[in-house]
Amino acid sequence: MSKRKWVINFLVLFVFAFFMYGPLLNTLMIAFADKYQAPHVLPVTFGFTWWQNVLSQSDLWQAFINSFLVAALATIVSMAICLPAAYALARYHFKGRSLFLFSFLLSNAFPKIGLYTAIGIIFYKLQLMGTLTGVVLINVLNTMIFMIWIPTGAFQNVYQQQEEAARDVGAGPVRVFFTITFPSAAPAILVAAMYTFLGALDESQGTLLVGFPQIKTMATAMYGIILDQPPMVGAISALLLIMPAILILWGCYKVFGKKSFLKQLMIK
Repeated sequence: MSKRKWVINFLVLFVFAFFMYGPLLNTLMIAFADKYQAPHVLPVTFGFTWWQNVLSQSDLWQAFINSFLVAALATIVSMAICLPAAYALARYHFKGRSLFLFSFLLSNAFPKIGLYTAIGIIFYKLQLMGTLTGVVLINVLNTMIFMIWIPTGAFQNVYQQQEEAARDVGAGPVRVFFTITFPSAAPAILVAAMYTFLGALDESQGTLLVGFPQIKTMATAMYGIILDQPPMVGAISALLLIMPAILILWGCYKVFGKKSFLKQLMIK
């Protein structure tokens, strides 16, 4: 590799790393600042004063718990609704199938606030505004694309000959699904569940419109924190919201990286 090419590759990598990790490093720096004022580029003093202030707020902890509760419930409901639909889309070819799949992409092709407003009118008539059920449903609608598209592709890649062989030796359809089909598609389903959970954990617009002020999550609480609190509080709250996502991604990476463990998990 020539010196000029090496320099170009280094500059491209540096620019990518700067725009990718620069905001995160800046957030990390501000989160541990005791005093940070313009025009200073770096904090004047560092410490944990603002961490004590944030962690002592009971409302923030309640929002943190609500975030995980909503994300977990949305993932479970989405799996219960979407996995049978994904299996049907993978196994049966019917008129309008492609259009049905395309509709999930279409709902993500424009700003969702208009869609949320229309859904909010329906939820208001059904008395779901300001309820946990309404917030969970809006998160399910927001993340259905993950639980439909990814498992559909996974079910399509499962060899039907294995299912047919199991049926020939006397296994029922339910047993075939849980012993042959589901274990083969399990990695993709876990990835879809991970995306659904993280998407629901970070969702703010729909949750704010449907659940506020009764249901407050970390994502919706960030609006008030950014507007009314010092930047250190916003940085700490952002880290509290980011860290669970990083831990989940790291855990999934470790699981998927250990093929033997994943194989044992699927066999069980």
